[in-house]
Amino acid sequence: MPAKLFTPFELSGLKLDNRIVIAPMCQYSAEDGCTNDWHVIHLGHLALSGAGLLTIEATSVLPEGRITFGDIGLWNDACEKALSRTLERIRRWSDMPIAIQIAHAGRKASTDLPWKSAAQIAPGRPNGWQTVSSSTLPFQIGENPPAALDHDGLARVRTAFAEAARRSVRAGIDLIQIHSAHGYLLHQFLSPLANKRTDNYGGSLENRMRFPLEVFDAIREAVPSNYPVTVRVSATDWVEGGWNVEETIQYAKELERRGCAAIHVSSGGMSPAQKIPLGPNYQVPLARTVKAAVKMPVVAVGLITDYEQAEAVIGTGDADLVAIARAILYDPRWPWHAAAHLGAHVKAPNQYLRSNPHTAPHLFDVHADN
Repeated sequence: MPAKLFTPFELSGLKLDNRIVIAPMCQYSAEDGCTNDWHVIHLGHLALSGAGLLTIEATSVLPEGRITFGDIGLWNDACEKALSRTLERIRRWSDMPIAIQIAHAGRKASTDLPWKSAAQIAPGRPNGWQTVSSSTLPFQIGENPPAALDHDGLARVRTAFAEAARRSVRAGIDLIQIHSAHGYLLHQFLSPLANKRTDNYGGSLENRMRFPLEVFDAIREAVPSNYPVTVRVSATDWVEGGWNVEETIQYAKELERRGCAAIHVSSGGMSPAQKIPLGPNYQVPLARTVKAAVKMPVVAVGLITDYEQAEAVIGTGDADLVAIARAILYDPRWPWHAAAHLGAHVKAPNQYLRSNPHTAPHLFDVHADN
């Protein structure tokens, strides 16, 4: 029986060769929001991996929405031109579909590079700025409090998400993922741990979902009607009294009703008090629960590192696609090795076909014109 992991899949008309998604992974290496040679090397390498879809890292819709000063952005023409050049160079050698995650970090913005300290940089210091959020609660005690977004601020962020979506389409991106997970701005509106508002954007679940859904609607309007727009969620904060999987299901149903093409189910990131039961497949039960409640495709992620493990997630119907992150940084040919192990085949550049091992003569799709 053919490996389910390597069966084709379609997202709103976008055809994927298999069910392996390369998750967005921040590189903290942009200059004024612009991609550069590092991104050509990094993304180009992954675009030769044989995965079904490559997702570009969290790309901020506004300068103050960056996690760090090294994040990619899409808030002006310079950022768009840089991204277009990067894509052009990658696509000369790979036809892998490429997605982008557009984001705003909210109160978790203005931090140092992770290989330095990852600590918040206060406004007024080099590479630091004033953060914004749903409310004025900082992420960690002792950090500079964010400013609560007022009516004009909400409108500015909504417009920025829509404009970044338009720029993504013009640059040639195949799919947009909206980041409403991991404690960043849209998640800060969803979670009662961060959202203490008393207006129409706080309190009840309906109110807390209002702004993220407005952002989704603005993006959906900004792109062609058949263009795939997906959402990444944290299904739980892993904190008592925080955002939970039952609320995630309601959010997912609202997104589906609005035309969401898929939902990528992750978790955590909202509070330093989180207690995550880390282990292989630790988030797959969350994906399974969401999948049982919606018709749109579901992506599972989180310590999925083994080939049989990934195959089981798809084969049992727990999710429609699996996302690989750190595992593919460590092994950029992970899909090749998974295909060899499972008796499937992948696309590979003509220049690499002679690397085909004798133990897996079936591995490469030699008819692919890369």
